[in-house]
Amino acid sequence: MLAVSDLTKSFRSPEGERVEIVRVGAFTVAAGEQVALRGESGSGKTTFLNLIAGILAADGGRVAIDGAEMTALAEPGRDRLRAEKLGYIFQTFNLLQGFTVLENVVLGMSFGPRGADRAHARAVLERVGLGHRLDHFPRQLSTGQQQRVAVARALANRPKLVLADEPTGNLDRKHGREALALIREVCREHNAALLIVSHDEEVLGAFETRMDFAVINAAGKARA
Repeated sequence: MLAVSDLTKSFRSPEGERVEIVRVGAFTVAAGEQVALRGESGSGKTTFLNLIAGILAADGGRVAIDGAEMTALAEPGRDRLRAEKLGYIFQTFNLLQGFTVLENVVLGMSFGPRGADRAHARAVLERVGLGHRLDHFPRQLSTGQQQRVAVARALANRPKLVLADEPTGNLDRKHGREALALIREVCREHNAALLIVSHDEEVLGAFETRMDFAVINAAGKARA
């Protein structure tokens, strides 16, 4: 489902030097597999996810998702591939405050190949327990409920791969466990692969397949 090879990304420091953040030789996630990456703040793990998603352009290397090569595309093509194949769950949720719960999910669907489908958006929101909050705005929801909207938005386009960046980071322990269980359950139901990055040992311990980002990221070793 996901195949990464020789992926590199660097940024220019305030002093004008190029600093390599990501250098991953090989990394794969199989269809339907759920993988957790351990990584501390500043380790480059979010940059790695953003390269996979095509939000950032790689300096070199290859990212292939369900047989389609993300790194071979210009920005508009990466946007289309991301909308078609990927779901992304952010730590900060990134919900649009001026739109209702239902509108947030429908708007996210509008960028995908199937277009906006209000009936399906409602069904996904009902699945995550928010069928009674469709017309509420994010500010009217608890933090845990906002994360559920983010999960629904990420899954609404039936992605092949879901990326989750510290998805429990803004939640307390109880709601964090609930959110993680929900993400994993809904991914299984949709047969979507899941790649989650976190520094939380409780989150990481829930996964059978987990590894340290530092192990696969040679750039991290060089900085250390």
